[in-house]
Amino acid sequence: MPIDARGFEVAAGVRAGGPGGFFLIAGPCVIESEKHAVSMARTIRDVCVRNGVPLIFKASFDKANRSSAASFRGPGLEKGLETLAAVKKEVGIPVLSDIHEAWQAEKAARVLDVIQIPAFLCRQTDLLMAAAATGRAVNIKKGQFLSPEEMRLALDKATGTGNHKVMLTERGTFFGYHNLVVDARSIPVMKAWGYPVIMDASHSVQRPAGEGARSGGDAEFIPLMARVGIVAGADGVFIEVHDRPEEALSDRGNSLRLSGLEMLVASLVRLKGASGGEAA
Repeated sequence: MPIDARGFEVAAGVRAGGPGGFFLIAGPCVIESEKHAVSMARTIRDVCVRNGVPLIFKASFDKANRSSAASFRGPGLEKGLETLAAVKKEVGIPVLSDIHEAWQAEKAARVLDVIQIPAFLCRQTDLLMAAAATGRAVNIKKGQFLSPEEMRLALDKATGTGNHKVMLTERGTFFGYHNLVVDARSIPVMKAWGYPVIMDASHSVQRPAGEGARSGGDAEFIPLMARVGIVAGADGVFIEVHDRPEEALSDRGNSLRLSGLEMLVASLVRLKGASGGEAA
């Protein structure tokens, strides 16, 4: 059975789904250093506190699906989890990161509040079930190759373990080469199953392998896609944020500049209040 109409608690002060406002998943694409992650988390937290928006901090410990083997992947599982544990301790907010293999789930669950399944791996049965079996909240990103209706099968794999703390994220579908397009109808389609749905405003403007050996993106459209998600009824918004996107070690082309986050979050709060966040 799905979660109830109140959603579920991810961590103290952060509820996914249910009536009211939205929550934010935000942070740099990849952990670049502990100092950088803690600093980013603290600034993002302060923005969210000022605007009354619950926050889950996101940063990947390993980007195993980079376009090129030469690209920076992150510090790895052990060091990455140490960094995210420091974020939780020093900043006092829940944390999210990706896993790519089933054996990582148990170790990751010792630190993470939300285990994320990357879009390319959303059909991997063992990975989904291992993540959900930890009892932690699980965020499944919709594969670019799947219709929203097909995501019901991924959802069923996770909830079949008895864990119903599951979220689904829309991040766009392939539209020709090196481009993505979002069909906002997928948000109400997936919400109909009774689980929280998130709009990934960053990866929906990504241009996969658009810079040859790495992905590009159209970061100027991140605010637009975030607003589309809110109006379509998304329960949460996912945004990759960096203080210096031009120097980011991953996803620089689809990262929002940190200095622009507060204006965007404030506008989303107003929009949520005006629209009720429901699709027409």
